[in-house]
Amino acid sequence: MADPFPSLAELAAEEEELRFDGFSNNDAWDLGSALVAVARRDGAPVAVDVSRHGHQLFHAALPGTSPDNDSWIQRKTRVVHRFGHSSLFVRQASIERGTTFEAEFGLDPARYAAHGGAFPVVVRSVGPVGAVVVSGLPQLEDHRMVVAAIRAHLGR
Repeated sequence: MADPFPSLAELAAEEEELRFDGFSNNDAWDLGSALVAVARRDGAPVAVDVSRHGHQLFHAALPGTSPDNDSWIQRKTRVVHRFGHSSLFVRQASIERGTTFEAEFGLDPARYAAHGGAFPVVVRSVGPVGAVVVSGLPQLEDHRMVVAAIRAHLGR
């Protein structure tokens, strides 16, 4: 059976495509609101978080979520900040090297989770400035939800 997860090359291409010219508080609000609207439409029990330079600019927890989702958000966000890539990219990089994130890096799993759903906010000519994160669905669905929202926000 083929791995349902995208390849590292596909994830790298997403990250290259989904870069911002700037990222304001309004962008964070628009992205977070769009994610909440999709989640409500689909009845998805997710928490959504958007931050810039460690400043939480948007957060929402829909019905069916718990404080565990906030913990997942924090753990996935730490992976984005530490490695500069989406949490799914970091997971897949370890897998493509024949190991797991946990075995390869030995980071505290209570603080770091290389599971899909956290995506870096990268501003052209600046670099990484924040993260957009969804928690509550299977990790590939979390990732796809974030990517679709960013793609729509950027008009791609």
